[in-house]
Amino acid sequence: MALHIETPLLNSRALSLHSERAIWLKLEALQPPGSFKIRGIGLACEEYARRGASRFISSSGGNAGIAVAYAGRQLGIPVIVVVPETTSERARALIAQEGAEVIVHGAAWQEANALAQSMLTPQDAFLHPFDDPLLWQGHAGMIDEVAGAGLKPDAVVLSVGGGGLLAGVAEGLQRNGWDDVALVAVETEGAASLAAAVAAREHVALPAVSSIATSLAARQVCAQAFHISQTRPLHSVVVSDRAAVDACQRFIGDQRLVVEPACGAALAAVYGKAPQLAPYRNVLVIVCGGVTATTQQLDHWTATL
Repeated sequence: MALHIETPLLNSRALSLHSERAIWLKLEALQPPGSFKIRGIGLACEEYARRGASRFISSSGGNAGIAVAYAGRQLGIPVIVVVPETTSERARALIAQEGAEVIVHGAAWQEANALAQSMLTPQDAFLHPFDDPLLWQGHAGMIDEVAGAGLKPDAVVLSVGGGGLLAGVAEGLQRNGWDDVALVAVETEGAASLAAAVAAREHVALPAVSSIATSLAARQVCAQAFHISQTRPLHSVVVSDRAAVDACQRFIGDQRLVVEPACGAALAAVYGKAPQLAPYRNVLVIVCGGVTATTQQLDHWTATL
């Protein structure tokens, strides 16, 4: 049995009226570990278990680590997740709650990732949070579910951090013959590594990241995400941290779901009526989720940003 569930696909009356177009929500926030990450990470963990891995090691800012820990618990395989110092206490607690060992190392994900890589033995499997074809294959399943429901959108709105979700959605579109469906890739200011690469037409890296949306805090997107930006219809959108938080707050009222700012970035493009959406009448939004934010934390950001 797959480690993920088929998530609801809902037409949002509130968002549709607000944006004056049909807005469909793919509710990945309802996955058991709280985000879309379990689709690809679950597939990868199952594959590595079949290959004989006796331990999973991962590096993560939050949601990927939670997904690896959940998958390891379900498969009966021990897990170590290395997180940077920026990872919230809540995220660390949720990883530990699944029975994984949490190691805190480094000021940024790159340092945590280097330590995780150094710990690998031949019996271990490394679970990258976003740069692995197995992840993209698993994430693509959400588009298969949309197609199975009989909906073909004109555009798909999604948040971008390291680019794993973007790569997976693009793979899903391709395998359903939807190469004409546009991607609207949304990032927050201070973590807009894809936008920088699109502007430079080169696979560049940011010197640093400075967004509260820590799940988007990759200094450079994976090479596959950059390749997609150069080879298929894609619009890059950058929103402020405040817009992402405001979108999370509005989403609670509209859909009764709490999501983190990394997810709020995609919602902010809709709430903010981003001009990149103007040509499209039927829009799918990937509500990627994230359990690392609480209503109290959102209220704090609202008061201080």
